[in-house]
Amino acid sequence: MRPVILLCLLLAIGCDAAIDQFPANDVYALTLAHSRDVRTELAQRDVAEVIRSLFGTPESPVWPSEIFDGEAKSLVKSESLTAAAGPIFSDREGNNFGLFNKHCVACHGVSGSGAGPAAVFQNPYPRDFQAGVFKWKSTERSAKPTRDDLVGLLHRGVKGTGMPSFALVSEADVSALTDYLVYLSVRGEAERKLLAFAIDELGYDDSEDDSSEFLIEDADVHQIVGEIVESWLDASKRGVPVPKEVASNTDSIARGKDLFHGQIANCVGCHGPGGNGAAVTLDFDDWAKEYSSRIGLTPTNRDAMKPFRQAGALRPRQIKPRQLNQGVLRGAGDGKAIYRQISQGIAGTPMPSLTITKQESATGLTSDQVWDLVHYVQSLGSQPGDTLP
Repeated sequence: MRPVILLCLLLAIGCDAAIDQFPANDVYALTLAHSRDVRTELAQRDVAEVIRSLFGTPESPVWPSEIFDGEAKSLVKSESLTAAAGPIFSDREGNNFGLFNKHCVACHGVSGSGAGPAAVFQNPYPRDFQAGVFKWKSTERSAKPTRDDLVGLLHRGVKGTGMPSFALVSEADVSALTDYLVYLSVRGEAERKLLAFAIDELGYDDSEDDSSEFLIEDADVHQIVGEIVESWLDASKRGVPVPKEVASNTDSIARGKDLFHGQIANCVGCHGPGGNGAAVTLDFDDWAKEYSSRIGLTPTNRDAMKPFRQAGALRPRQIKPRQLNQGVLRGAGDGKAIYRQISQGIAGTPMPSLTITKQESATGLTSDQVWDLVHYVQSLGSQPGDTLP
């Protein structure tokens, strides 16, 4: 079905129409089938049963607290799932329900795949939560975001994208949406990892033509899901400390400009001279690469991408480095956030990390030099004639 028609139908029937089951992650299953040269139907069938028994359905989501210990039990609150899921309505006390359907599903999709009916009209695409990879956060590149990171993102929105600010949404509703986002991410990552585990470790392969034997053990499920949840709990311990800011002045900006155009930081190689975005880049983000170049397919080859598009994938788009001289910075956009993005890179994108050294060297930058870069980047958006109207 064409995206425009699907969007029209969604608007016609309402975003709170009942959906009995979460859509299967057919794109990832097809990626595994292509990279392992196996069929995945049996693995998908059994993994779907496990995931449904643990996490419930879009109308009745469940947090499987019984398989966890300690903090993991309450990482996601059941009352948050009740408020975020299901049809949109308010009770007599003014409590709101169906929050995800109301605010998020049109872009992010029922399962948090980032392929909702409105996604095709957006550039960049909405975030896919299922891989557990998040771009805008205060933690290390490979870490999950903290809860404060997610709440802050909902409050601010993401400038230059279709992600709006939810600053006018009540704190209780933002808290419920945050829990539901974590829930969808844990559920989606668990589905992915269990599919890969079933195929790589348990020998699921439809060529054996044995559709009766259920091979997935509870112990393996609990370990895989437990490790995912632990990575969320560990996020608060993996924050990126930001050292004291050096003075922002013309000297610091001049040093930052030299670093921006120099060989060590080499920001100019992607962002262009003066951050004008004029550099030619032919790269894609990690979400697109997963079902294209990383399994030996060309993202721009329509025939190669056709099966993945039919499975629900969005058309791969070349990722464009930020045009810094427009002053539109995603993420928080303040000095500390920019420092973290320069030092850690941006997860899921080609934006690399930098080595932070104690002394100036040919292999990395000192924290003071990173601050000089921050000041230069901040200065670009304030130059006359360079800002957006």
